[in-house]
Amino acid sequence: MSGAEEDRKRAARAEQVALFRYQLIREAADPALSTRQRGRLVRELAARAHQGPSGEQVRVSRATIDRWIRAWRAGGFAALAPPARQVTPRTDAQVLELAAGLKREKPGRTAAQVMRILRASCGWSPSVRTLQRHFERLELNTRPDGTGPATFGRFEASGPNELWTGDALHGPPVAGRKAYLFAFLDDHSRAVMAARWGYFEDSVRLAAALRPALAARGVPGAIYVDYADPPVMPMSAERPWSRACQGRCRRHSYRFSRKARSGSGGL
Repeated sequence: MSGAEEDRKRAARAEQVALFRYQLIREAADPALSTRQRGRLVRELAARAHQGPSGEQVRVSRATIDRWIRAWRAGGFAALAPPARQVTPRTDAQVLELAAGLKREKPGRTAAQVMRILRASCGWSPSVRTLQRHFERLELNTRPDGTGPATFGRFEASGPNELWTGDALHGPPVAGRKAYLFAFLDDHSRAVMAARWGYFEDSVRLAAALRPALAARGVPGAIYVDYADPPVMPMSAERPWSRACQGRCRRHSYRFSRKARSGSGGL
């Protein structure tokens, strides 16, 4: 939806709200009424429900009705419309432009991958959801043929050691320093292949967590890690099982981190 279409919809919505407010206060705003008559009428209006601008039943307080009457007397019908929202962008436009460029450069990149690249290159990045909304506004989630991104269903590896999933979770501060939990799960059995705390979120600590698991459990058929350290770790296109695996690993890491916060874990 373009910005002009959004503005037209907001204007139409504001006009509907103003019309509802005018219809509600029309009788009570009659200048021929005495103060006592107006007060009694306003109390009656506040005591019952009214059909709102969207068709729902709403109740309006006496103070609000009095405020609408004062606004109508001061500015007429236009004063009854809600003011337009003046939202100042809080995200640096240059960062959003860089994020869009990374997405256009490689359409298969997810918002999470773009976020990690921005953090590595700029030291800061908007949240994943902010990037997703930005890509949607720019229609970067649409393929050249006009179709949307693929919808992935549930997935589970068919046997043990077929696929491991790794992820890093921001954990609690330890000794005044931020800690990170690195964990690897077997996608079929949900068994924890490795788990290790570290003070830095990089490929070195990730490898330190993975190495003992390979020595003890053997080499799996594949390892999926939703993490990109661009100078060290090349990124590949998202697989049909990526998001399902990522969610399972993050849920486990979150539970593990909660135990650590309660005092049962450490570095």
